[in-house]
Amino acid sequence: MRVLLLALGLALVIATAVWWFWLRPRVPDAETVSAAYATPLPPPAEALRVFHLGHSLVGPDIPFMLQQLAQAAGFEDHAYASQVGWGTPLRTHWDPEIEIMGLETVRDQGDWADAREAVGSGAYDAVVLTEMVEIKDAIRYHDSTTYFGRWADLAREAGPEVRVYLYETWHWVDDPAGWTNRLEGDRAPYWENAILLPDLARHPERPAHMIPAGTVMARLMAEIEARGGVDGIPGPEALFGVDDQGRPDKIHLGDLGKYLVALTHFAVLYQRSPVGLPYRLTRADGSPADPPTPEAARLMQEVVWETVTSDPMTGVAQ
Repeated sequence: MRVLLLALGLALVIATAVWWFWLRPRVPDAETVSAAYATPLPPPAEALRVFHLGHSLVGPDIPFMLQQLAQAAGFEDHAYASQVGWGTPLRTHWDPEIEIMGLETVRDQGDWADAREAVGSGAYDAVVLTEMVEIKDAIRYHDSTTYFGRWADLAREAGPEVRVYLYETWHWVDDPAGWTNRLEGDRAPYWENAILLPDLARHPERPAHMIPAGTVMARLMAEIEARGGVDGIPGPEALFGVDDQGRPDKIHLGDLGKYLVALTHFAVLYQRSPVGLPYRLTRADGSPADPPTPEAARLMQEVVWETVTSDPMTGVAQ
């Protein structure tokens, strides 16, 4: 028995070593990363067709708000489709044998399209991918590295001009480690090193880019704190909604949060400042969204643009 345990232990050590040296995600060196993101993407001259793939942190409202922002900026033909589930990882979207929870419900929203067909069609100018949260669990149990790469490759193969984006989301607002601590601490090890950059290692000539919604949230809260508060956003909870029982929702955004994320998508995808865009928008069901105060809207727009233009991984010129 003792010999067997020693043998099993040795096998585990060898397996770990093999994974570490050969199978773990390859993160390119800093010089390669810098070179890949040194040249910003050219700004779109025309309205985009965007495909959104993910889960309830995409939802129906954020793509619809993005469309309204694009149209207000003069891109009247902006169009989109999506495939979202409930807490759905990229792996589940990829594997036809795994059930996508909630898919029957979201198919009735009107903007649904089969993800494999849509991403592989070349009909979309931009493909926005995101991973489920808890992000650490997604990476560990659902192989985010591999499946982000598969979806990104499918988009690249569909057309030479298709742009791929990783939409960085957020955490439960009551996370015991601290919400802003998680936002600030998780981007590099998880969103970048485990998902975005291993894909870059395979395609340094055509990198995927980042839609840094989580980073924007952290910077907005820092700016609000520095100002001693802003009318309409006393703290991060103001960005979140309520659940079906009317209780504070700890992970899903309310209208203010959705507006902030839609602004971030607009700034990255169109590479234009969102400052001055409308802040009274409509939800996907046609009802009016709760607007931010004018002061809060202006600050959101400014923080989004400052964040996006200071982040080379967005592809937006500084």
